[in-house]
This record gives sequence, C-alpha cells and structure tokens, in this order.
Amino acid sequence: MIYLDHAASAFPKAPGVAEEAARFLREDAGNPGRGAHALARRASDAVERTRQGLALLLGVPDAARLALTSGATEGLNVALRGLLPVGARALVGPEAHNSVLRPLSVLARERGVVVEEVRSDDALRWDLDDLEARLRAGPCALVVVGHGSNVTGALQDLVGIAARARAAGARVLVDGAQTVGAVPVPLDAVDVLAFSGHKALLGPPGTGGLWVRTGIELPPLRVGGTGSQSEREEPPSALPGALEAGTPNAVGFAALGAAVDWLRAEGPATLAARARAAGNALRAGLAELPGVRVCSGGEEDLPVVSFVAEGWDVQELAAVLDHHGVAVRAGLHCAPRAHRRLGTAPGGTLRASAGPFVDAAAIEEVLSVLASLLAG
Repeated sequence: MIYLDHAASAFPKAPGVAEEAARFLREDAGNPGRGAHALARRASDAVERTRQGLALLLGVPDAARLALTSGATEGLNVALRGLLPVGARALVGPEAHNSVLRPLSVLARERGVVVEEVRSDDALRWDLDDLEARLRAGPCALVVVGHGSNVTGALQDLVGIAARARAAGARVLVDGAQTVGAVPVPLDAVDVLAFSGHKALLGPPGTGGLWVRTGIELPPLRVGGTGSQSEREEPPSALPGALEAGTPNAVGFAALGAAVDWLRAEGPATLAARARAAGNALRAGLAELPGVRVCSGGEEDLPVVSFVAEGWDVQELAAVLDHHGVAVRAGLHCAPRAHRRLGTAPGGTLRASAGPFVDAAAIEEVLSVLASLLAG
C-alpha cells in the first residue's frame, strides 16, 4: 500500500514505537504516580521521560507547563472552555477543524460566545488586514488559529497573528495537530498550544499534549485522582496534575516517548524535508493532469494536497484508488468551513498527505495510476 493519509494519522509509526508499547505492557505497566513500588515508579518514569522529551522538542522551558492529553481535541476543549467566559468574542479562520468549531458551537449556546471568521486567501492563509480590522472592531478574548491546514497544508503566520492579537488584548490558542513534529512552532507567539501525538510526531493514537504559558490558568475538563495530595478533596491547581486527573495512558505515552526520541535523533527538519519533497512532487504532478483542480498551499507548506477530478465523485475515486493500493481520504476532513471557502462543499475533496516514509517512486506510481483512471 502507498499510504497518503498522514494528515489523519501517521503510518508507519516511528521505528521503536510498537516495540516500546509491547515492552511497557510486559515489564513496566504499573499505574504512574499511584504507589512507591517498582512498577509504579517505572511507569511514572516513562511518562515523565516523554514529557521531558516533548519539552525539548518544542523548546518548552518548563516541562511542568506541558500536560499530557488524549490528543489535540481534548486539549482544545480544555483551552476553549477555560479561555472564553460568558459573552466573550472569539476569532477563527476557515481552516478551523471541528475540534475547534464544535466546542465553540456549544459555548455559543451555553455561554453566548460570539464567533467570527477571519478572511483568507485561496490556500486558507489568513488575511492579516482583515484580522486587524476585526480586532479593532471590538473586544476580543481569543484568537484561535490552526497552524497548518489539514485540507490545503497552508501554514499560518503565527508571529504576525500574535502581534495583532496581543496589541488588541486577545490571547492566542494554536491548534498544532498538523504541525508539532513537522515544523517549528514559535512559542513566543503562542499562549496555549494543543497537539496530537499520532500525526507528525509519529506516535500512537490516544496521545497528545497541551502547553500553557506561565500566568494562564485553565480549569480542568475532569477532576479525580491524580496520585498526589490525596488527603485533599479539592483537586490540585498546579500543572501538570491539574489537567491530568485519572489513570493516564501510560503505555501510549511510553510509546510516544520512543517516537519523540527517534524524531529528535533523526532530526525533525530532515524528516520534514523528505515529506515536503513528496508533497511538492505530488502537487506538481496533479496540477498537470487534465480535469484536476488542486487546492493546496506552496512548496514551503505542509505536504497536504487536496484535489477534485472532473467527472469523478471524490468518494468513488478514493475507493478506486484504494483498490489500486493507494490510501487517500475523501470528504470534508472535519473542516467544513474550509470547503465552503474553497467551493468544494458539500462533497469535499480527495486529500493526499505525505509523511517522511513516502519516496519519489511512490509518488510517481500514484500519479501514473491517477493518469490512467482519469484518461478513462
């Protein structure tokens, strides 16, 4: 199989991930922070090693500000609920994923939160003049931006966005699901960062993280046992424990730690360059096929390429490609506003997204298969 659905979840995972998960379950599967015996200590050590590894990868100065989560969705829910009080105003872009849009919809109903959309170009890159005008139009509590689009791969100018947001007194929440592990995240431009472990970090599903800048406090989505301060019925307020109630996914975090170690050893920039080369070759090849409309960013963006083919339903074409051993995703990709902006709603697009293990030969084969199918 030629796997081009990396934007949904990385495959294959980083070398050592499966082995570490199996080893942990065989040897170290105690409950982290719940006991002083050897298994509990080793489980705690595995979770903390992963936290420290992520902090080093991201450039986080204080690893305690980095809570481990089940993924970007959990982190975004925590942040949105914590940063948007009753009647607050939030700005989003058309690249926003449903992990942002759906919590905002609930907050609009429950708290009267007002959500406005910033204009963008055809790659879904924000119009900073429109952002500035909206910030000047009235008080804004939060700017929520997807660092990299999961539909077009376009990267946002976080530094430019943050400068305008902070000048207006707004905080900046970044959805880094597509970018953490793939491109550097300028943390100076971020107040809260949510990310996934199973995409560009090449780790297992059910893992992720939430980094919270010093001075910001977020109430937890859930409270319960943390293994610390057990004499108190009030939950702890200090990070990371305040956002990590309940038994953690220790096996998942141990395996994520193996992925982070491998990523740091190989060099994130080297791996990203491989994936970008595959994405650029795919983007260029698709643009040459008759009847194909490409919806994507540029050569320095993420290797995510959406397209539609004249005369083909996207679901049908995805099924045919699957029959030929090519895995792509068809539909709206949980980003309905993106497709309304691109004019590809309601059916969406075919999305091909490359990872660091996709080589030039695989892209050539995919383009050859597509050329044959489109020629009839």
